[in-house]
Amino acid sequence: MAKASEVKSGNILRFNGELVSVDEYIHRTPGNLRAFYQAKMRNVKTGKLVEYRFRTDEEVEIARVETNDYQYLYEEGDFFVVMDNNTFDQYNIPKSLFGDSAQFLKEGMNVLVAFESDEPLMAQAPTTVELEITYTEPAVKGDTSTNALKSATVETGVEIRVPLFINIGDKVKVDTRTGAYLERVKQ
Repeated sequence: MAKASEVKSGNILRFNGELVSVDEYIHRTPGNLRAFYQAKMRNVKTGKLVEYRFRTDEEVEIARVETNDYQYLYEEGDFFVVMDNNTFDQYNIPKSLFGDSAQFLKEGMNVLVAFESDEPLMAQAPTTVELEITYTEPAVKGDTSTNALKSATVETGVEIRVPLFINIGDKVKVDTRTGAYLERVKQ
């Protein structure tokens, strides 16, 4: 247990039986009243935002969270199997922790996973990935209006929108947060 004055933004606390990450933590001393800490915290599992005022001497439990790089190996049911790059231990991480970026994961990629005593809390794919185009319609000559886009399927099976000059076999850089095409990768 720690005092509320020892908490910093970015810490993960056990608050009301749930794990929350501290987004904002401000010390307030309003006029002639007692000082307190105003906290904005986000529930790790649900993403729900919680606001709370801590007294300066209030006891809080700071969770011990370990964040490391892991290599994505393969998909198994509702889990992704990842391997620790140092110890070569393998872990099953629920797909839901990756969110929408899970559809862009390719075998061999490095991902970031946070654990609290053998329980995975958060997982994050790289912000950009390079994927090969496996199928797209050929561009129609003369169809070159400003910012014209066409559908293309990448090697993970996801359909994205790309410019007309992209062909089958090209590698493209994709933003995993939005699924947007960023650029063509030079061979």
